Amino acid sequence: MIPRLAADRLQVLASQFPAVLILGARQVGKTTLARATFPSHAYADLEAPRLRALFADDPAFQIRSRAGGGLILDEAQAVPDVFAALRGIIDDDRHRRGRFVLLGSAQPSLVRGVSESLAGRVGILELDPLTAAETAGAPAPLPWQRLWLAGGFPDAAMGDFREWQENYLRAYIERDLPQLGVDAEPVLTRRLLTMLAHQQGGLLNVAALGGALGVSHGRVARLLDALEHTFLLRRVPPYFRNVGKRLTKSSKAYLRDTGLLHHLLNIGSPDELDAHPVRGASWETFVIEDMLRRERLLRPFSQMFFWRTAAGAEIDLLFQRGEAMAAVEVKAGVGTARQARHLADALGDVGAPAGWIVDQGEGEEALNALVRRRGFAADVTWLPS
Repeated sequence: MIPRLAADRLQVLASQFPAVLILGARQVGKTTLARATFPSHAYADLEAPRLRALFADDPAFQIRSRAGGGLILDEAQAVPDVFAALRGIIDDDRHRRGRFVLLGSAQPSLVRGVSESLAGRVGILELDPLTAAETAGAPAPLPWQRLWLAGGFPDAAMGDFREWQENYLRAYIERDLPQLGVDAEPVLTRRLLTMLAHQQGGLLNVAALGGALGVSHGRVARLLDALEHTFLLRRVPPYFRNVGKRLTKSSKAYLRDTGLLHHLLNIGSPDELDAHPVRGASWETFVIEDMLRRERLLRPFSQMFFWRTAAGAEIDLLFQRGEAMAAVEVKAGVGTARQARHLADALGDVGAPAGWIVDQGEGEEALNALVRRRGFAADVTWLPS
């Protein structure tokens, strides 16, 4: 088992709330994390037909009969009545923390059930695919190059990622989306995902996607919402600040897992990735996702943006940490002094006292002297990959 960075955050939430909800894509490791963190808890998979029928018939009885030492309910959204039953059971012993652990991969129905029945009683953790720090510290370490190519799903990273991604994609399109009530033919969904892969990290234009697919703007918008709610797509909003410049107002769109991105683009090896036009956008995705996964665990209330002017000045990633801002620029290859100057010029516009360039170079090089000459009291650094 690969130790997960989220385990500490999960323990903190379990010490504060009677129940904890772990959200995340299928096969991301939710069950493994929950059972390793709470080994004495009983376990029930509500997608198993027999258990689903039992819990649907009398959820309160089934929960009480199993929850003496704590209970893990996997795919809790499969039986919506579970949430109301849990509310009464929790309120009978409100001071008992970490008694229930809910797992689920369908965000809308889970969050709706939690907000309607368990508000104030549950802490929420979103579990992401593996980070480079996690795979580097695993019993059998994986290099970041492998994680970049194959993506962060544990089984994909450690096996034949093309075969795994194809089976995962088919199950998602043909089973998961219809279960969520999403009206989308498998062919249409796959075409949309492939188009998004070719435009990875670009500005999202829903009308253009609809025109290319031959369907309405509204239909594409609903499908994009479903992809985002089921953790396949990330939309990064632009940052607005009154700096007297024309700013981009569209969000950027990323397929969150680089293994899925590469599979959709028929990239199966490091050599094929190096030669592909998407290489730069893929590296940007890999870095942004890795940083976001760690940021959310350390600073759960950080907000994420990008910044771009009509003239072309850009910062790939902005973290808004309360009143503080941190700027990150991502470069495939090795960063240059010219890129550092451009980043330094933009720091004042976004109100960031510090900036970083994340590249694929070795080691770490500080450019404080250069930044001071540009008139900013900032720290622009090339960080190692």
